[in-house]
Amino acid sequence: MLQTVEEKVFALLPQTFGDYLEQLPPYHEQLTLDFSPSTAPPRKRWRNNGRSADFLADFLVTCLPEIETDMDRRRQAEIKDAVSYIANELLENAMKYSDQSQGTCTRIHLYFDGSCILFLTQNNVRPEAVQAFQGHIQELLNEDTQELYITRLEESVELENSGSGLGLLTMINDYDAKLSWKFEQVEEHGSPVAIAVTTMVQLEI
Repeated sequence: MLQTVEEKVFALLPQTFGDYLEQLPPYHEQLTLDFSPSTAPPRKRWRNNGRSADFLADFLVTCLPEIETDMDRRRQAEIKDAVSYIANELLENAMKYSDQSQGTCTRIHLYFDGSCILFLTQNNVRPEAVQAFQGHIQELLNEDTQELYITRLEESVELENSGSGLGLLTMINDYDAKLSWKFEQVEEHGSPVAIAVTTMVQLEI
């Protein structure tokens, strides 16, 4: 019997890519934001994503040591900018590629232990989108990310397309972030009903 695309995808789950942490170490500080499925226009959603990212960055700053020198002030500003950028890119990707038909929330977690910031975003994806998504992940993990960034930048200019994965490449190249992913099935009454993807970003400070 021929399998449908959905059945083939479910048969391979769960799958992880990159250095994904199945068991999280203890973190001193953490914050979680949930976003319900929205009918708001994309421009409004993007603006809300930016505000949420800035809120996460402001929260993280309160967890840092007190500023004593100009160097501390500059370092704190750098960390805040990094958190805001990464959180915004993760939220935009999660919102853009989320399977809205499932009616589930998109979620972002922020963890901090004093030396490492961990981001997790969770959302559902359509089964037919999984193969292309995982192909893009393999590129990020296996190819030279500096060369890939230049290629994607040129493509985005030629095609006038901003959705070319430049945000994830910037995290890797500019912030030295470690990215990983987990795909798993969501079940109801013992049967798979959706595919959930968790994107993990580890940022050492």
